[in-house]
Amino acid sequence: MRLRLTLEYDGTAFRGWAAQPGLRTVEGTLREALETVFPSWSDLAIAGRTDTGVHALANVASVEVEGGAPAERAREALNAELPNDVAVVEAAEAPADFHARHSAKARSYRYRVYRRRARSPFETRRSWWYPHPLEEERLAESADLLLGEHDFRAFTPTETHHKVFVRVVESAVWHRRDDALVLEITGDSFLRHMVRTLVGTMLERPPEQLAALLEGRERSEAGTTAPPWGLYLVSVRY
Repeated sequence: MRLRLTLEYDGTAFRGWAAQPGLRTVEGTLREALETVFPSWSDLAIAGRTDTGVHALANVASVEVEGGAPAERAREALNAELPNDVAVVEAAEAPADFHARHSAKARSYRYRVYRRRARSPFETRRSWWYPHPLEEERLAESADLLLGEHDFRAFTPTETHHKVFVRVVESAVWHRRDDALVLEITGDSFLRHMVRTLVGTMLERPPEQLAALLEGRERSEAGTTAPPWGLYLVSVRY
């Protein structure tokens, strides 16, 4: 049967999603659990290939399994094998043609910028501590500019596997939540480092400069890539 797994993880101690020899990754850790729970499995895919240090509240994986725990017990069986910093929060049988990545219609991310003048030990690896002056109204203007279809090649590394740089952003809004500014953004898909570079650029550049960058400028013209620990994959829509 094909399973749909909803994964939650703290990305701090992982070198991203993708399995790499000799490195601790989310995919590698999940593969080890699958090996223990199911006699046979294949075709593991993920909706969002998160980078080193990036967190997920509801990333989605699909996998074909044979034998082992039935769908209604797969969550508990896998969680018994997984370490404390990753968990399956939901497991269900999926249609035979379901693919975690290719079937996805939209992905939502959150980026947290911590604004308190004094740093917080509890926010380390959970947000980007940025106590410098910011104009929140200008950030809101910049977020509005992201809506719709744009060429985002300025917001991904120059050396990239991407062939197409046009993406559609459905929503992008900055929220004030206690001592943090939080960007909530939803789009059809995202380029590597896209959300983090958008955040860094919005914090460093005025809206009028951001508007020009959305016309397909070079990466060197955009701003800093924000650190990974402030980024969360929040949800995937199918």
